Formats: sequence, C-alpha cells, structure tokens
Amino acid sequence: MENPKLKKYLNEWIEEATITQMQEKMTNGELTSKELVMMYLHRISVYDIRINSILEVNPDALHIAAALDAERKETGPRSALHGIPILIKDNIDSADKMHTSAGSLALKDSIALKDSYVAEQLRKAGAVILGKTNMTEWANFMAIGMESGYSSRGGQVLNPYGPDKFIVGGSSSGSGAAVAANLAAAAIGTETSGSILNPACQNSLVGIKPTVGLISRKGIIPIAHTQDTAGPMARSVRDAAILLNALTGRDEEDEITRTNPLVEMDFTEHLRKDGLKGKRVGIASEGFIEQLSEEKQKIFHDAVAILEAAGAEVIENLEIPSAKAKWSYDVLTYEFKPDINAYLSNLHPSIPLRTLNDIIQFNKENEEIMLKYGQAVLLDSDATSGSLTEAEYVKALEFDYYHSTKQGIDYALETYQLDAIFFPSEEGSHISGKAGYPTIAVPAGYTPEGEPVGITFAGTAYSEPQLIEAAYAFEQVTKFRKAPILGVE
Repeated sequence: MENPKLKKYLNEWIEEATITQMQEKMTNGELTSKELVMMYLHRISVYDIRINSILEVNPDALHIAAALDAERKETGPRSALHGIPILIKDNIDSADKMHTSAGSLALKDSIALKDSYVAEQLRKAGAVILGKTNMTEWANFMAIGMESGYSSRGGQVLNPYGPDKFIVGGSSSGSGAAVAANLAAAAIGTETSGSILNPACQNSLVGIKPTVGLISRKGIIPIAHTQDTAGPMARSVRDAAILLNALTGRDEEDEITRTNPLVEMDFTEHLRKDGLKGKRVGIASEGFIEQLSEEKQKIFHDAVAILEAAGAEVIENLEIPSAKAKWSYDVLTYEFKPDINAYLSNLHPSIPLRTLNDIIQFNKENEEIMLKYGQAVLLDSDATSGSLTEAEYVKALEFDYYHSTKQGIDYALETYQLDAIFFPSEEGSHISGKAGYPTIAVPAGYTPEGEPVGITFAGTAYSEPQLIEAAYAFEQVTKFRKAPILGVE
C-alpha cells in the first residue's frame, strides 16, 4: 500500500479493531469510511488467497463509503454502524451489482431485484456492504458428506488458524473465516442448524443465532421456514450486539417478526461485566461432550470453572431428555422444496431456473463441476409433494417442536430454574435450531495444536438480552480470542 497513513494503520491498528474504535477514529477525523474500506480491500487482496472466504467485493463500496463520509460531515452518523464495512453471506439478497447464488454456479448470474430485509437494515444504519462471502453450497443442504465451506462457485473456504489442519465450519464458513482474518469489521451469517455457531466456534468468533422472528427472513435463500434465521458474526460480543441492534425489527412481509417483543431493544445495554453474577447456568455435558476430543473436553471443563469464578450458580449433571432423541432432517426435507421454489419464482426474468427440479437438472447437465459430492439431499426434497400435506412431515414437525422445547430447552430451563444452558462448542445447536430459540457462541480457548474452541449459551425464545449478559461477562473475564497468523505481507 502506497499511502503512508493507511500503511501505518494497516500495520499498527486495523487488525482486531472494534466497531467502537472505528467510530471513534471517524468521529475525531483520524480516518474516513472510504479509508477503512480501502484498508479492508487491501487485506482481502493480500490474505484471502490463503483462505478463499470472499466471493466478490461490492464494486460500489468506495463510493458508498465516500457518500457516508459526506453525510457524516453534514448531519452526523446514522448509527454505530455508520461507515462500517460489513460482509454478508452469499445467500442474502442485495439489490446492487453483486450476485446472490448460495454458492452455486447455477445462480452465478443472479442479481437480486430487491434488497433482503437484512441488507435494507444495514443500509438504513449506514453500514457499507463490502462484499459477499463464500459458503457451503445451498447452505449444506445439497449432498451427503459435502465438505463444510465448499461451493461449486467459490471452491473451498479454509480455516485461517490452520488452513491445512482445521475444519472451517459451515455453512457460514466464509463469513466466519473472513471476520476471523480481519477482512471486515463483522459479517452476517445464516443458520438453520449450527451454521452460524459452528464456524464461530471454529474461528474464535462470537456468533449470535437469534430467535426465529427477531430478524426478518425476507430475501434470504431458504432451507426451512421454521428454522432459518440470519445473525451476526463478530470478533467481540459488543460488535455482535451493535450489529444485532441494526438487524432486529418487524417486517410486514415476514409474519413471524410480529412475535418479536425486542423491537426497541438496545442490546448494548446488556453488555454487563457482572452479567454472570447470580445467574443459574445449567451445564449440558451428557449427550453432548462425548463428541469432542479430550483436549476440547478439558477446555469445556475449564470454562465451567470460569463461570463459577465469575459468580454464576452452576448446576451440573443437567438432564435434557431430548439429548437422546432420534432426530431427523425430515422437516427440512419437506420445507425446502416449497420454500426454494417460492424464492426462485421471484428471480430476475433472465434467470431460467424457477424450481428445485430446474436446479437438479442444471446440476446433472453440468455434472463434472456441479456434483463433486452428488445431490442426494436435493433429490430427496424434490421427491416430496411440495404441499406440506404429508403425514410424515406433520409428524416430524410435531416431534421436533415437542422434543426441542417441552423435552429440550424449556424442560431444562424450567426444571432447574435456569437463566441459560451452557453447551460445549455448538453441540446443542440442533435442539435450539429446531425450537427456533437463540444461542450465542463465544471463544473458549485453543487446543495445543492451535485449533479454536468455543462454548455456547442457549435460552428460550427472545432471551437474547440475558444470553448477551452471560456471553459478555464470560468474554470479559477470559478474553481468549487472538488473531490468526496469516503470514507476512
């Protein structure tokens, strides 16, 4: 980089910079949004070749930033996100010059006709949508055994902490890897079951999987309407809360958002250093911790001791009846077909693919580049009627709801009178996902090899304020996160 000022900030400041720090420098005139964007573009050009997290950069990013700089001078900042560069996952519509493809070459030419609600909210807050992140193709709802972070359009996303050693997590893999590598201030991911929480844990990030209804799903390429949600991925709880402030709201085009009681909530008011003091936290180990290596189990047990030291009342040996339930993906299999058909029907007329079957046929016709892992999951979904009238679907839906709530999250919270449930890594994400309940991932340390390890706090519907308190307190006591070593420029 030629500019001495920006070179100095690149070398001494931008890595691990927080949204609050960026705002302070823009407020006092040290930096502009345009300069921030330029620095992140530089980092992307230098470092992303190692991790392959970015699909494309917004061609208008510098001009948008310059306009926001002018607006700041004239009328002041719109919000804490004014001028802040944010990345969004490639399944989130943005009505600009970027494509929205869910990582599939089938939709590589698709440019959204309208902004998603998420993109609308980001623009309204004054954020700069910097680019689109790579992801597991079709949010990992395409094939059995597909590698997390792989897409036909973007190739394989790699973990910046160990590109050749550690899985990156999915399906918001590009969002996770990019933020971990300091290629943007923060990013938006999406989750149906673990797709924010898993890459957050794998990339030493904070990830918030909100209650279904906190953020409108409008304009997001779907998997299943009962479980899908967008959410923030950031390097700190504070940054994630700032982003959550901008995203939450009610949307007339998404009915479930009418259940949201937190529309006026300022989540940053719940950033309490004593947020664990007096909280009853249940430890979900049996049925969850067995999947982890001994090194990761030790980190989890150490994290439990940290909870106690921070003033939490820890309830061990938590029983969650549904931990032993025989879960299936039947609900997703049935819901995907009508949901994706509805999305495809609203694409620009130049896009010929209008149904799930069209996608399947495209993949067959381009088998060599499209079907590295096959498309068994798409075929199973296409074999359903698409009407959601099957008895098997209704039975699976009822099973998931009952076991994730009455025999799952709510059972534990009520039986043990808990404020939150503490899970190793993202191991409880399938239960919270099926319930549509919130979970927050926070860094908890690293294995001896250097692989990031996270923990998660889960709660009932719209318990985000309490979870943020717990997550922030844990983060402030530990401050485990450290930047990955990406090499010398």
